Amino acid sequence: MTSERANSTTKLYNRIGVLRAERALSRADLAAAIGVNYQTVGYMERGDFNPSLEVAFRIGEFFGLPIEAIFSRTPMQPLSSQIYAPILEVQGKERI
Repeated sequence: MTSERANSTTKLYNRIGVLRAERALSRADLAAAIGVNYQTVGYMERGDFNPSLEVAFRIGEFFGLPIEAIFSRTPMQPLSSQIYAPILEVQGKERI
């Protein structure tokens, strides 16, 4: 195991803020739903705090998404580019 893997402080990137905003939830609303302090939600959104596996699963269950759709070890691309890039790619191939 490399030292990076062993390091529990490796930054996790997440979409918590985007998912919360899409649903018009306050940090306090999300915090109450997943059983943490509202400040913890802010720390997670900014990447200042990595949630435990238990909290990550609670967040996934709350949003109805797998945790890998919410958290990543590498910076996340905007959802719009992930959704529309394949469509645009197919449309480009159809024109050829």
